[in-house]
Amino acid sequence: MTTDPTNKPDESGDAPANEIDPAKLRNAMKAFKKTLKLARLDDESRLGHGAMTSGGKSGIVAIPPPSRYPEEIWVELVRQGRLRKAEFGMYELPSER
Repeated sequence: MTTDPTNKPDESGDAPANEIDPAKLRNAMKAFKKTLKLARLDDESRLGHGAMTSGGKSGIVAIPPPSRYPEEIWVELVRQGRLRKAEFGMYELPSER
């Protein structure tokens, strides 16, 4: 029996071809949450709310993912259940709906 030192899957397809570094997944998730938070804050601070009110609640639940991370990162986060794919290439947190 020989072993394949390259990180390729065997005929059964059980082993992943390449694994994504958990640190990259963690950093991508942090970047996504921060971008979502900033988008919501920007939406809530828009003009049009009354001067005597506390402001409006943002309706933003999905955003396009930060472009500095490749698509494979976002696909893996969806596979893990940490994000959900929304319409038009956007992603959302699973607990948002």
